[in-house]
Amino acid sequence: MATQNRAGGRNRILVPGAEQAMEKFKYEVANELGIDYNGDLGNLTSRQNGYVGGIMVKKMIADYQSKASGQPYSQQQIVENQQQV
Repeated sequence: MATQNRAGGRNRILVPGAEQAMEKFKYEVANELGIDYNGDLGNLTSRQNGYVGGIMVKKMIADYQSKASGQPYSQQQIVENQQQV
């Protein structure tokens, strides 16, 4: 499942070969949020898609901060904190 980008869109994979990993990550995050992403052909709302993308970004930032600081973090904490808002 390759990521499909619109011509001229901002959402480009910057690291060659990362497409499958990012696609898998998207499905994992959607699953954690209870969103059925399997077979989505435009059936999800913009809000649902944005929510998945937002959590993906938060997890990537938390991962980078964790590595930079040497302190572990729980990815589940990000989802739980987001659901409480």
